[in-house]
Amino acid sequence: MSRPEMPRTRAEWQQRAADLTAGEGLETRAFINDVFVDAASGETFESTNPATGEVLARVASCDGADADVAVSHARAAFDGGDWSRLAPGKRKKVLLRLADLMEAHKAELALLDTLDMGKPISSSLGDMSGAIACFRYQAECIDKLYGEVAPTGEETLALVLREPLGVVASIVPWNFPLMMTAWKVAPALAAGNSVILKPSEKSPLSALRLAALAKEAGLPRGVFQVLPGFGHTVGKALALSMGVDCLAFTGSTGVGKQLMQYAGESNLKRLYLECGGKSPNLVFADCKDLDRVARHAAEAIFHNQGEVCIAGSRLLVENAIREAFIDKVVAAAESMQPGDPLDPESFMGAMVDETQHRRVLEFIRRGQDEGARLRAGGEATVVDGKGLFIPPTVFDGVTPEMAIGREEIFGPVLAVFGFDTEEEAVRLANDSVYGLAAGLWSQDIDRIMRVTRRLASGQVFVNNWAGGDQTMPFGGVKQSGNGRDKSHHSLEEYSDLKSVWMSLAT
Repeated sequence: MSRPEMPRTRAEWQQRAADLTAGEGLETRAFINDVFVDAASGETFESTNPATGEVLARVASCDGADADVAVSHARAAFDGGDWSRLAPGKRKKVLLRLADLMEAHKAELALLDTLDMGKPISSSLGDMSGAIACFRYQAECIDKLYGEVAPTGEETLALVLREPLGVVASIVPWNFPLMMTAWKVAPALAAGNSVILKPSEKSPLSALRLAALAKEAGLPRGVFQVLPGFGHTVGKALALSMGVDCLAFTGSTGVGKQLMQYAGESNLKRLYLECGGKSPNLVFADCKDLDRVARHAAEAIFHNQGEVCIAGSRLLVENAIREAFIDKVVAAAESMQPGDPLDPESFMGAMVDETQHRRVLEFIRRGQDEGARLRAGGEATVVDGKGLFIPPTVFDGVTPEMAIGREEIFGPVLAVFGFDTEEEAVRLANDSVYGLAAGLWSQDIDRIMRVTRRLASGQVFVNNWAGGDQTMPFGGVKQSGNGRDKSHHSLEEYSDLKSVWMSLAT
């Protein structure tokens, strides 16, 4: 399969962006029953590049009427069996074909996410690699999952079967648009479900491009549909729909709670949530190479402008090394200043929109008002005279009562706490309503084993941050949600167990 040469420089990416957005280059309509169509209401919303303020396109704004139509087609496709009853090996071939098409269009897909939400192109390319790997992993899992034969006497045969759930609605966030889409959509499709995707209104373009590639790959009509629009309209309609069997969501804890109510008000649909985080990153004084650890601690919060659910936003440092370590973190942060998202050398890009930009700046002001010590950043900035940019911001002297030490900011703001003992470190780390991720840096294996088990978190990264691949489940505890993305465990969420008890003639 031929593929265009990957751009390498800022100028080459800028030219590719100009080519992509020229004329009718962007698909902006909903994808319903294998056809791109306008929203039933004819309404649209603006997709804006936060790095420049330029409007990229006007996108179809779906609502309940579109949701009803999509659900009916998804149900018909599921009941028809062209996908749900297709042999696992044949489903695998289609999804692998889709992964190949994504690989061939990797630069285009990455560029769409960068233009839509302001993330650096290097980060978007990494996201595409993760999305492609997810589709390939889930495709390869399909024909390797076996049912069970229960132990019985000779007069009985007892089987435990796995079957698809039916219609799955996936609501995904804007910070990793296509990668989060892959984490939800790939296992749901692999299991044999019909899937309706609701991308964020802040980053819908790559999802619509994926729809065209899915059709080209050979997914049957109605099996995969995309409804751009807002959470309070089309998202709510999907959550309340009696025809949706499962809802998978990544986003804020507040919205997750609302979706739980909708599921209860409707048909008790399955609900898998991956919600907010305020992840602690614990650094003990016995660490080797504090320069390296400081660099990783900075990357843990400033990657993707801090718009990361597992961002290491709470840095807990043993007081014996705290002052010297913070100096190293600040030095690392200085090398991570925002730049043009289309420049492959930029580590940070723009905040996704004006609302998020204002929210982060308000948290910075609150941190100063509450008495935290500002060590770096703190003011909005621009790149080439425009854009919604905030530099890496570091606060020291943070306490759990402060807003910047308690609430999820979703921006490049690091809150540093000090501790003296292991017990205090664990207490501070667990003093949160969230439990999505945690980091631990130490050379003491006994401490590592003790603390790892005591951290109330769905994921613990030891002497790294955000490590893992498709073989590892991703998800949290407490108010960070209950779902698990990635690994073969995600297939379990999109399938159901059926017990079959057969009486045999004797």
